[in-house]
Amino acid sequence: MSTLMVDYIISLDGYGAAEGWPGFWGMEGPEYLDWLGEDGQQEIIHLMGATTYRLMAEFAGQNDDPGSVALNNARKVVFSSTLIEPLSWPNSELVRGDAIAAVREMKDVESAGLHTLGSLSLSRSLIAAGLVDRFRVVVFPVITGKTGKERIFDGYPDLSLELVQSRTFDGQIQLLEYIPTVLDAPPGAGA
Repeated sequence: MSTLMVDYIISLDGYGAAEGWPGFWGMEGPEYLDWLGEDGQQEIIHLMGATTYRLMAEFAGQNDDPGSVALNNARKVVFSSTLIEPLSWPNSELVRGDAIAAVREMKDVESAGLHTLGSLSLSRSLIAAGLVDRFRVVVFPVITGKTGKERIFDGYPDLSLELVQSRTFDGQIQLLEYIPTVLDAPPGAGA
């Protein structure tokens, strides 16, 4: 049996990317990159959609930092109806069917941890289906209100989040890990 973690790297104002900004908003420090490499040494299956696959395959394939090397070597499952096999990024497999059903089955049969990698709509669907066991956000200390794109939490169901881990990297980057619970209504709302 496996657990599923939704993983995001965001700006303080909740964007996953911003026009003209480099990866990690140019703020990745040695402590954070070392942690990415350590995290990548765990047995993890990365789940992603086609857009994230295209971006990350190009980014990780061109870098030799510990996080990119670990990602290149890790198993990746890509949910897409538009990509064509064979996928060029090593250790990647394509799933064309229902992502919710596929992930539900993977949780039952896989021993490695399952982690989303970006993939906003996939993550949103997995959260709404109640399949996510952990929700982890790494917050970079930038606000990209003018240039930000891909607001992470738009369209999410209401959630309560129980903090189970926090950490600071390089004196400025914050990791927050939660156990999410999908809410039917705001707490205290009458039925």
